[in-house]
Amino acid sequence: MSLLTRRRLLRRAAASATAAGVARAGLAGAVAAGIAASSTGLAGCDDAPDTAPGGAPDGPLRFPPDFGWGAATSAYQIEGAAKEDGRGESVWDTFSHTPGRTRNGDTGDVAADHYHRYAEDLDLMRDLGLRSYRFSISWPRVQADGSGKPNQRGLDFYRRLVDGLHERGIAPMATLFHWDLPQALQDTGGWENRDTAERFAEYADVMFRALGDRVPVWLTINEPKTVVQNGYIWGHHAPGQQDPGAAYLVAHHLQLAHGLAVRALRASGAGGRIGPALNLHPCYPADDTAEAATATRLYDGYENRLYLDSILKGAYPEDVLADLGPDSRMVRAVRDGDLAVISSPVDLLAVQYYTPIYVTGQGDTVRKWPTSEADWQQIYPEGMYDILTRVTRDYGRIPLTVTENGLPCPDRLAADGTVDDAGRIEFLRDHFTAAHRAIRDGVPLESYHVWSLLDNFEWAEGYEQRWGLVYVDYPTQRRVLKRSAHWYRTVIRDNGL
Repeated sequence: MSLLTRRRLLRRAAASATAAGVARAGLAGAVAAGIAASSTGLAGCDDAPDTAPGGAPDGPLRFPPDFGWGAATSAYQIEGAAKEDGRGESVWDTFSHTPGRTRNGDTGDVAADHYHRYAEDLDLMRDLGLRSYRFSISWPRVQADGSGKPNQRGLDFYRRLVDGLHERGIAPMATLFHWDLPQALQDTGGWENRDTAERFAEYADVMFRALGDRVPVWLTINEPKTVVQNGYIWGHHAPGQQDPGAAYLVAHHLQLAHGLAVRALRASGAGGRIGPALNLHPCYPADDTAEAATATRLYDGYENRLYLDSILKGAYPEDVLADLGPDSRMVRAVRDGDLAVISSPVDLLAVQYYTPIYVTGQGDTVRKWPTSEADWQQIYPEGMYDILTRVTRDYGRIPLTVTENGLPCPDRLAADGTVDDAGRIEFLRDHFTAAHRAIRDGVPLESYHVWSLLDNFEWAEGYEQRWGLVYVDYPTQRRVLKRSAHWYRTVIRDNGL
């Protein structure tokens, strides 16, 4: 990695650290950490947010028959039961228990207590009419140390969850890795260690053989970019490092782990479809200069093409490799045959969209649109259309699923027991409309999963931000359907807007 590249990456990290909201960003859209956050975000979600062009349609919009309306969660964010039934420690247990790492010192020890309340949550999904549920499996709940004989109690929990989904007519979509790496593997190098990719393939094989006949769709790695950027450049996420040289070595090993898991599914004979879950952010020049266009192209390389090209084209983007330099740890780590593994054919691509990125001629980022409570998140529904159509245009007609899209609101439980989050409804309506237009223009989009089903532990933000369709009263763990949940139930029933 060149000194110039290292300085630029660290400058982005330093810029992000000056904005408190961005510095604690919960999801990988925090790549917009260089945003000039001088003005405030939305005052609240009880009012409809001001958004960019692309609002509600003039007439009814109907989605394709059998469109997979769903919602999404992840294990560490909702399960709790952190020390029960043989579960091992994860990097997020370590990180959240380290003073100063999370807002208010919050941890996922209890979270939304889904481990004990999963049946109640399944009933909520049924009552909402969900057709698909995207969840993640806790690797340390299945293999406490990240390898070896699986923990039967952990496997049994996921069997009960999957069986419960089928009983309620909801299709399971299981994510193998949503950031909760077993701490024992981190202690031996974590994702900097190539061996971790091999251990992941073994864990994936355990899950395929345990649940393969019951899970129609598997997702391998959730948002590798977030692990790279938040975990290894900025240090805002586990494992909390600030080492750009390590970051892109980690990127390669995460991509390798993905490819090995794809091959493990094929070898297991379990059936089912498989693909990665990538958070993709459309990158736009901040102005009309040639310098901004050039900088935007490279920024897009780090944001999107590094992951898309290696999986779908079998090559890392040349401009990114050149920028990293031939002596970078990532470039030196790529072995013969690695990209063939990484590009093992997948059945679908999961797209997660939260924010656009606007790039200046100097390679910095600026804000163009209002933000949500997460001030890294610019509200720009047209970005959903742009990223979906871009994937289809550049990579062919691979089936797509939206596996995360949503925003946090300052939701409060009213005296009458309701939660009025009108702004979330407007946000989702505008993004659904953009997705519908993409389908109309030829994008093979199969399903859409709102983030998130439940209020939950929002990573470094702790319990400060609420992203759910369902309000969770943490002291009592009572669930309350928000206004957006009732609205979404109607969208599902009508299969459109």
